[in-house]
Amino acid sequence: MRDYSNLSVLIVDPSQSMRASVHNMLTQVNINKVDQAVSAATAIRALTNRPYDVTLCEYDLGTGADGAGQDGQQLLEDLRHHKVISPWAIFVMLTSEGVYSKVVSAAELLPTDYILKPFTVDILSQRIGRALERRAVFLPVYQLIGQGRSADAIAACLANEAAQPRYAVDYARLRAELLCSLERHAEAEQAYAGILKLKPLGWALLGQARAVYALGRLDDAEALLRQLLAENPKFIAAYDLLAQLLRERDRDPEAKQVLEDAVALSPHMVRRLRNLGDVALATGDIATAEKAYKQVVSKAKYSEFRDPADHVNLVRALVHKGDAAGAASVVRDLERSMRSSPGVDVCRSYAASMVKQLSGDADGAAAELAKAMDKLAEATGMSSNLKLGLAHSCLTNRMDEQAAALFDELVASPDSGVDPEQIAALCKEAGCPDLGKRYTMTQDQAVDLAVREAAVLSRSGDPRGAVAVLQDVLHRYPTHTDLWSVSVTTMLHQIAELGWDAELATQCTALMRRMREHNAQHPLLPGLLAQYASLRQKAATNPTPAAAESN
Repeated sequence: MRDYSNLSVLIVDPSQSMRASVHNMLTQVNINKVDQAVSAATAIRALTNRPYDVTLCEYDLGTGADGAGQDGQQLLEDLRHHKVISPWAIFVMLTSEGVYSKVVSAAELLPTDYILKPFTVDILSQRIGRALERRAVFLPVYQLIGQGRSADAIAACLANEAAQPRYAVDYARLRAELLCSLERHAEAEQAYAGILKLKPLGWALLGQARAVYALGRLDDAEALLRQLLAENPKFIAAYDLLAQLLRERDRDPEAKQVLEDAVALSPHMVRRLRNLGDVALATGDIATAEKAYKQVVSKAKYSEFRDPADHVNLVRALVHKGDAAGAASVVRDLERSMRSSPGVDVCRSYAASMVKQLSGDADGAAAELAKAMDKLAEATGMSSNLKLGLAHSCLTNRMDEQAAALFDELVASPDSGVDPEQIAALCKEAGCPDLGKRYTMTQDQAVDLAVREAAVLSRSGDPRGAVAVLQDVLHRYPTHTDLWSVSVTTMLHQIAELGWDAELATQCTALMRRMREHNAQHPLLPGLLAQYASLRQKAATNPTPAAAESN
C-alpha cells in the first residue's frame, strides 16, 4: 500500500458531517496532516498561509455568509487567477454525478480530478494516488517553470509528447500555454491546432482563439469563439473573451448581451458581473449596471479579494440614476465594512466626491476629490478604469493638472489598456477637447509643439515657463532623444537668467549623461558641457543666495 503519511490535505466542505467522513477516510490511509475549511473564504485563508499537497473541495459550497453563493469551480478559478495555488497544485472536486455532467464540459480551469459521490475510501485513495503519480510525471517540467526556464520547459514538453503518449495531450496543452506566456502566439496557435486535429476539445479551441486574438486577427478570433459557443453553449470562459473582443471593436451593446448570456448560465462569478456592470454603464443601461454592481458588492462582501473600487462602481451607477441617497448609503457601507488603507481611502473620497457633486455641493466635491488624489500616490492596484473615472471627475471640477497627470500615467503604461482616443473622448465629454488633442498627436508632433511653445515663452522672458513645458513633455516621452538637448539648453538658459538651481542642474547632468550614452559624438554635447561648467563656476565664485544654500 502506498505511503501517504507525509501528505498534507485541506478539506473544503460546508457540511460538518461530510468533512468528518472524508477526514476519517484519510486517516484510514494514514493521512493525518489534515485541515478543514467550511467555505471559499476560509479555504483561501488556509491556502494563503501554507501550501497543501492535496485540496479536496466540495463543488456546492452553499450560500452561507462566507460562501456568498460561490461554488467550488469559482473558488478554483479565484485561486488560480490570484495565484494563491500553483498551476500544478492538486485540487480534487467532490461532486454528485448530476452536477458533474453540467460542469465538466464548461470549466476552462479544470481541477486535477473529480470524485463522484458517494465514494469509498478505496476510490479516494486511488484518485489521490493517481493525481500524485501524474504530478510526479510532470514535476521536471514544473520545476523548470518555477525556475523561470520557460523555453526549456517548452522543449521538455515537446520531447515528452512523443516519449509519453499517455500524457501527450497534457504536454501539448502545457506547451501551448507556455508559448502564450512568452507571447509566442503564432507557435501557440499551431500547438492548439495540432491538439484539435487529435480531438475537438473546447479548451483547445478557446486557446487557439486567444492566440489568434493576441495576434490581432480579430475576425478569426471571433469566428472561433462563435464556433465554440455554437458547439458548447455552456463553455463560460468563451463568453468572457468574446465580450472583451467585442468591446475592443466598439460593439458594446453586443458585448453586453454576451455577458448577460454568460451571467444567466453562471450567475456568481464576481469578475464577470463586474465586466457586465462596466459595459452596461458604457451603453447607458443604468438599471443593468446597478443590478450587476450591487451583486458584485454583495458577493464580494466576505471575499479575501474584496476590492473597494466595487463600491465606487455602484456609486457611479447610482449617481447616473440620480439616486443621491442610495449612493451616500453605499459610501457609508464602504466606510463601515473596510479598514482604512490608501486604496480604500482613495475609493471612499472619490465616491464621496461624486455624491457631493450630485447633491450640488461643488466645493465639497472638489475637496473630497483632492483627498483622493493625495492618497492615490500611496495606493497600489488601482485599476485603469478607476483612474479614468478619477480623471474625468477632476476635469469636471476644473482640476485639469491632476487629470493630465493621470492621463500621462495611463498613456505611458503599456499595461494600462488605455489608448489616446479614449482619453480624447473623455476630455471632449468633460468639455475639455483641447486637452484631449495632445494625446492623439504623434510623439513627434507633441514634442515639436512643446518645443515651439517653450521657445515662445523663453523669448517673452519666462524661462521657468519654458522649462516647465519641456519637463512635462519629457515626462511623457522620456526616450525622445531630440528632446534631451533642447531641454538642457532651456534649463541652462533659466540658470543663466535666474541664478543657480541645484535641482535643475541635477536634471541637466542626467540628460547630458543620457546624451553621451546614446551618442558619445553628439555635436551639441561639448558646448552644453562647457556652458554648464561655466555656470557652475560662476555660482561657486559669486553665489546667489539659492546657490550658496545648495553649496
